[in-house]
Amino acid sequence: MTVKTEAARGTLTYSRMRGMVAILIAFMKQRRMGLNDFIQKIANNSYACKHPEVQSILKISQPQEPELMNANPSPPPSPSQQINLGPSSNPHAKPSDFHFLKVIGKGSFGKVLLARHKAEEAFYAVKVLQKKAILKKKEEKHIMSERNVLLKNVKHPFLVGLHFSFQTADKLYFVLDYINGGELFYHLQRERCFLEPRARFYAAEIASALGYLHSLNIVYRDLKPENILLDSQGHIVLTDFGLCKENIEHNGTTSTFCGTPEYLAPEVLHKQPYDRTVDWWCLGAVLYEMLYGLPPFYSRNTAEMYDNILNKPLQLKPNITNSARHLLEGLLQKDRTKRLGAKDDFMEIKSHVFFSLINWDDLINKKITPPFNPNVSGPSDLRHFDPEFTEEPVPNSIGRSPDSILLTASVQEAAEAFLGFSYAPPMDSFL
Repeated sequence: MTVKTEAARGTLTYSRMRGMVAILIAFMKQRRMGLNDFIQKIANNSYACKHPEVQSILKISQPQEPELMNANPSPPPSPSQQINLGPSSNPHAKPSDFHFLKVIGKGSFGKVLLARHKAEEAFYAVKVLQKKAILKKKEEKHIMSERNVLLKNVKHPFLVGLHFSFQTADKLYFVLDYINGGELFYHLQRERCFLEPRARFYAAEIASALGYLHSLNIVYRDLKPENILLDSQGHIVLTDFGLCKENIEHNGTTSTFCGTPEYLAPEVLHKQPYDRTVDWWCLGAVLYEMLYGLPPFYSRNTAEMYDNILNKPLQLKPNITNSARHLLEGLLQKDRTKRLGAKDDFMEIKSHVFFSLINWDDLINKKITPPFNPNVSGPSDLRHFDPEFTEEPVPNSIGRSPDSILLTASVQEAAEAFLGFSYAPPMDSFL
């Protein structure tokens, strides 16, 4: 995050420095909270709730897709309602197959841990989710959708891969690629902004990943630097598919209010139906942030930021090339029907002059040397992970076997709700 002082205000005093540090900490915490948690904090602040813009946003923050959130508890699913998305199951996988070594991430429903498979000696990132927390927020179909999207990612180099999944009576386990080059957010915070060639490389790999998802009729909906990882060589890996929406055809729309405040597109804030161009808006916001150090319409005041997104013209400083300026203007077009990508989706992005230096075949085959190498020494090198996570002790319950858990009524409900979650790839995929 960039913080500038006006020249007329004179020397940077200790108190002003403390103020800037407080702003930075608040910004980073807000970024990690996610939209739902952030809105909950606003709702609990009586002063903030009095602001008319905040009241408006709180009203539209109620999702309109019942699978995302439902305040009314529903009975356990009947056999006809049970979810079964798995092409195959892995009845032998269990938590005790792994040594859980470090916490490397946290979310609303659980943790992500670095784990070593005892038999294979391979390292994985294992996402462990609490069924009780998921069911409490009525997000079980949401989680199953994330798993379904992960199953489709195996053919793309810039999307995190799912090796297999399994469940115990009270937890879900995603066994994912272990990526330890750090979040793009982490590197942006350290370096403030990137030079244009580096930003172009990342934007091209991100666009390629989004284009692939769109080809599967999946809208990502939550592109932000926290969900963009670098692998050990410095290539992009898109992760966290919890807000993905499946089955959105080329001209199809959806209307759920979801995402992260800094990156919400105007049509989302306007409560209008939106389509896959919402991802191109987010790409524009991330590219802007890579070049300038902050999202395009950022304000510490959330209501003001939303008003900026809806009404404030895009302002571009003169320290970028004309092609970058033209691309940002096209991606951050408030009218989605005029936005770059509205007519021919990824092909419009791909053919833009800003990317004229990119050989897309070489890009997809990882033949372009990344502009930055994280220089990790191996799987145990955690230098690019936030110490807030890695210094946290690994909970003993993570690797607990399901037969040690008393099967209560709520646990039984959880088992039924996530029927079909377990997955193992076909044997021929290992050949």
